Amino acid sequence: MQSVRITVLVDNHADPPLLAEHGFAAWIEAGGTRILLDTGQGEALLPNARALGIDLGSVQHIVLSHGHYDHTGGLAAVLDLAPHANLYLHPDALRPKYSRQAVPPHRTIGMSRAVASLVRSRTGIVWADAPTAIADGVVATGQIPRLNRVEHTGGHFFLDEACTVRDPLLDDQALVIDTPRGEVLLLGCAHSGVINTCEYVRALSGRKVRAALGGMHLLHAQDEQLDATLRALQQLLPGTIAPCHCTGARAISALRAQFGDRYLECAAGFRVEL
Repeated sequence: MQSVRITVLVDNHADPPLLAEHGFAAWIEAGGTRILLDTGQGEALLPNARALGIDLGSVQHIVLSHGHYDHTGGLAAVLDLAPHANLYLHPDALRPKYSRQAVPPHRTIGMSRAVASLVRSRTGIVWADAPTAIADGVVATGQIPRLNRVEHTGGHFFLDEACTVRDPLLDDQALVIDTPRGEVLLLGCAHSGVINTCEYVRALSGRKVRAALGGMHLLHAQDEQLDATLRALQQLLPGTIAPCHCTGARAISALRAQFGDRYLECAAGFRVEL
């Protein structure tokens, strides 16, 4: 793999003139291949891409990390611009998804019906429930094994409106880019757990993760999980880390303290070459 350039297009935080929204999207240029990981909620993606000089119409591959609204909301707009782009997602990304709130009604948090209908009607879909090659040196992990007892999906997620059937979020996946110095890991939300994901990448490639960027869903992590994550990342991630989106302020502060000059502040507009 040649040089890799990553630009965060959507995040919870942004400096003007970029727009912020609760969501995530990243633009990847890897060895001449243009890839979009996730699409945010849909309001920030297009204007932020224009402001950053990125032509979404040139995207060749679109990867969805999972089926939540804050990662899939801009998909229709992107497909309008790039109708022939390949689309990669786990089949469970299309399932209805709900979050239990303090008071009814329960909020739907899955892909909108319009977007789900568009996906079902498309050709050029690759169902990524196992490791799936996107381009030379770029792989979507597919479903990630949950082997670490301290990690969980990061919230009260359900498959039914009554919130009685837990959603294991088996559709959660990450993107892995092979570089000469190690694997670069891009995370949408890491609902499978950051430790589980890093360990799975090492099992797939035989190499450690050189850099990790994206949402790490430690917002609601208790002390046990956060401490275990920090300890594990000391061994699993000898390179840089750039957490954002759903990682949470407390976890970001802890990661900044632990990684020191290997920590990178990440928000919409963040750009790094590896």
